[in-house]
Amino acid sequence: MRSPPTAIDGVLFDLDGTLLDSAPDLHAALVAYADEAGVAAPPLERVRPVVSSGAMAVLRCAFDEDEAALARRLPRFLELYGQRIAQDTRPFAGVPELLQQLETRALPWGIVTNKAGALTCALLERIGWRPRLAALVCGDTLPVKKPDPAPVRLACSQAGIEPSRGVFVGDDRRDVLAGKAAGLYTVAVGWGYLNGGDPMAWGADCLVERPQDLAALLGLHRAA
Repeated sequence: MRSPPTAIDGVLFDLDGTLLDSAPDLHAALVAYADEAGVAAPPLERVRPVVSSGAMAVLRCAFDEDEAALARRLPRFLELYGQRIAQDTRPFAGVPELLQQLETRALPWGIVTNKAGALTCALLERIGWRPRLAALVCGDTLPVKKPDPAPVRLACSQAGIEPSRGVFVGDDRRDVLAGKAAGLYTVAVGWGYLNGGDPMAWGADCLVERPQDLAALLGLHRAA
């Protein structure tokens, strides 16, 4: 494990699987679509690990089709997901307290997600986080997504974070790759979806198992 910067400008997070457990609503949308299509719906346990890999990966759990066929199904799936986007999505245990600790210490935080902007904004508005963000970069903000570092660099610019004094936190290998390439200290989270991978193999600077561990790593328990 490499120690974080001694002076931190701010923290950027992935969204699904890092801050929010959105798997129940994505699974419900997939079940609804599978019913429409007359195919068997997979259990939540099969869908949950791939959520951080995006909507196409979720669709693949129910439809054994090539990429072109899945892409044709994508708009309807996203429509169904948008209808229930915040019904059962909740922050992971300890995340609200972590975000409050960042704000208490006047450290900006933001989100870099591969989720489409319209869906991301709808979700953040419904859970009340949108006004709190110092940065928001979505999957369609730029022509590229994570693991390309450009979205992370843009979020740093939005939040006023010098990359060498920034932290990027995520539950997918793409998060680690994007954060490292952008020059940030990278943290992999053990509570996320992980896509069946081993976060220790992603090359992150640190692995934490709980939001409380991240708060301790960043010294957020110390008096502001």
